[in-house]
Amino acid sequence: MESSQRDELSSFLTVLPPVDFCCVYGSTLHPNNQDKSKMVDYILGVSDPLQWHSENLKRNSDHYSSWMVHLGGARLITEVADKVGVGVHFNPFVSWNDRKLKYGVVRMNDLVQDILDWNRFYLSGRLQKPVHLLVDNLDIEDVNSVNKRAAVSAALLLLPSKFTEEDLYARICSLSYMGDLRMLFAEDTNKVNKIVKGQFNLFQSMYKPFLEYCESKNLLRFSSAETNLVQDSSLSASRSLVSSLPASVRSQMGKLLGEKKVLSETGRVSGEVCIASREAAAKSMEKVMKRRVMVSSARQAVSGFLAAGAINATVYLSQKMRKAWNSGS
Repeated sequence: MESSQRDELSSFLTVLPPVDFCCVYGSTLHPNNQDKSKMVDYILGVSDPLQWHSENLKRNSDHYSSWMVHLGGARLITEVADKVGVGVHFNPFVSWNDRKLKYGVVRMNDLVQDILDWNRFYLSGRLQKPVHLLVDNLDIEDVNSVNKRAAVSAALLLLPSKFTEEDLYARICSLSYMGDLRMLFAEDTNKVNKIVKGQFNLFQSMYKPFLEYCESKNLLRFSSAETNLVQDSSLSASRSLVSSLPASVRSQMGKLLGEKKVLSETGRVSGEVCIASREAAAKSMEKVMKRRVMVSSARQAVSGFLAAGAINATVYLSQKMRKAWNSGS
């Protein structure tokens, strides 16, 4: 991203209360994107959402739906995000400097937990795709390396023994859409392919260290053939991939496949998923992830409807549905 574009995107933060983390994502990152009519998407991480929204309401009350402001203000905004949604409050359709913006506000602790454990698999899924960091006071970029490594492991588990680099990134990208209710009627059905093709170089630079790590562990090797990646599909390789998944995912897989207790070198007892075949491991992980994404997408949809207000939510949904119908025609 050029410095002028970065400065333009960062300048929006001057009208908001301070944040500990900020990234932008979506079509804004496409290398040749010059369309300023496209919405710019921000994720903002703050230590205390209640305090942050209270301050932001004083500065930018027009960013929020009027009914939430009148009925409960910052407390209601925070409670809807935490108790109805997945801990993120979005303000869509914000106008600033002749641009349309959308920004989501999340508690830093919730962001870190989701990145490390995929407990909601909402923002963690977003951060498996290219984003551009504008603020990173707590080194979330480093924390997110755990998330990206797990994403590679999950994608490899779902891929055949031979595949292309584009196939890999498409699999990683699709993880957060498995089970997403919006994909049934309100999302572009070609969304994954468009994201990967539009940001292929960004995916490459983002995942290069992790592919090199897999190659060093003999889990993966590069080939000169058209399907330029070949992975070890053995049972031992499959177990290695599963061991790199977050603990909450392995725990749910253990309930489906069974688990055995293992004593580590430090004397700690932990559960290890019983894997009889690669296919069984892949199916159980896919089932766990679909369920997790479905629940999160449903909760966030209800939260978003409440937060945005009926009119804004209807406009936003109609735009999504129009894109979905156009992609299928």
